Amino acid sequence: METSKQMTKAASKRATASVSKRMSHTVIEKWKDFSFAVPALLFMGVFLYYPLGYSIYLSFTNWNMTRPVKKFVGADNYTRLLSSPDFYHSLKVTFLYTFMDVVLTLAIGLLFALLLNVSSSRLFGFMRGVIFMPYYVSMVVAAMVFTWIYNGQYGLLNNVVSWFGMDPVEWLNNPSTALPALVAVSVWKGVGFAMILFIAGMRGIPAEYYEAASIDGASKFRQFRNITLPLLSPMTLFLVITSFISSMQVFQSIDVMTAGGPLKATNAIVYWIYTMAFSEFKTGRASALVMILFVIILLLTLVQFLVSRKKVHYEG
Repeated sequence: METSKQMTKAASKRATASVSKRMSHTVIEKWKDFSFAVPALLFMGVFLYYPLGYSIYLSFTNWNMTRPVKKFVGADNYTRLLSSPDFYHSLKVTFLYTFMDVVLTLAIGLLFALLLNVSSSRLFGFMRGVIFMPYYVSMVVAAMVFTWIYNGQYGLLNNVVSWFGMDPVEWLNNPSTALPALVAVSVWKGVGFAMILFIAGMRGIPAEYYEAASIDGASKFRQFRNITLPLLSPMTLFLVITSFISSMQVFQSIDVMTAGGPLKATNAIVYWIYTMAFSEFKTGRASALVMILFVIILLLTLVQFLVSRKKVHYEG
């Protein structure tokens, strides 16, 4: 009896030791896996989360970069901004730029995708490459080139306009043309990326759908409306959201080409943040404007997700 009990105890101890060893091994493996993520987490902490938290702190102070003292002013920066006509003008400029940029980029990108979605053609492949190439051009370089193109005296665009007997136009010095001129630069850069993604989406649509529609007598337009567009909706949603976030943060082209002018016609929010912080030295208020822009982009992105729930179709 005693021998049996001793054997049972020994077996229990061995089982406990085995379980403890397995748990210890699992914990070690988890810590080992976590250690691989530590460099990325440190990088994000130093360059993302810390600046974000510090900006939130600064938004409640009146720091102006010329003095070390940061006096807490509560929500004063926010109330001043939200009651300022300049804020709503800048918001209007930003939304107008974003709307034109997103709509034109996606519409032209889809058009090119429909025209050039021919995998077996070397010519069409070359044309796709040419259209996509501007995506890799730096926005600063593109802005400098387009500044020359838009020049009111010797610019290439005015030379083309003169062929039709029209007078030269000060594209970047006219409040009615400056913002569309900036949009054209962004569309020129981004349309190739949209085209490539749309082509990838189209090639993921099963050919059987189009064959069945053709047998039923559906025209090309009806096939595009009832098959292509619905099944491209996930790609369209991705492009809308990424283009929207990027356009809401437009800065480089404005900085190089118009400096927010003429008459604040291109004074988008991010450029206004830059001038407020580094020209006027109102760092606290600029930080508050950063937080307001962050909330606006976050809320509008969530709205886009919610609205698209019933309109985005995933195959299968």
